[in-house]
Amino acid sequence: MNQRARIPAFTLTELMVVLVIIGILIMIALPVFDGLFSEAYSVEAQNQLKYLQTRQQSYYQKHFSYADNLQEIGFTAPATINENGDARYSYSIAKAGRTGFVAQATAIADFDKDGNINVWEINEKGEMKEVTPD
Repeated sequence: MNQRARIPAFTLTELMVVLVIIGILIMIALPVFDGLFSEAYSVEAQNQLKYLQTRQQSYYQKHFSYADNLQEIGFTAPATINENGDARYSYSIAKAGRTGFVAQATAIADFDKDGNINVWEINEKGEMKEVTPD
């Protein structure tokens, strides 16, 4: 007689039940992580604004005025996710002159889907503030 030895294993039904349970747990946990994602994305904006402020200070040392566009100070904004890049913010100079400047980082998406687009600002003193929280 040729009998096959049975190997203990899980059935397909048992594996499917486990996958469904894992899926439900992920769906429950995902909204909790949305806030963490927006905080992590805002770190990108803060770092880029600090770099932009450094570039503006260097420009001011040479010209005794702050530049009103990013190209003059040599700041190249990182490519956004809409442009096949990684950045989640777009950068601009809101105002500039002899006495100071204000640069902004504006989110390109509403991270937590509450209707508010996140905006950060920095000035010539390096004071950073979140104008519109997300």
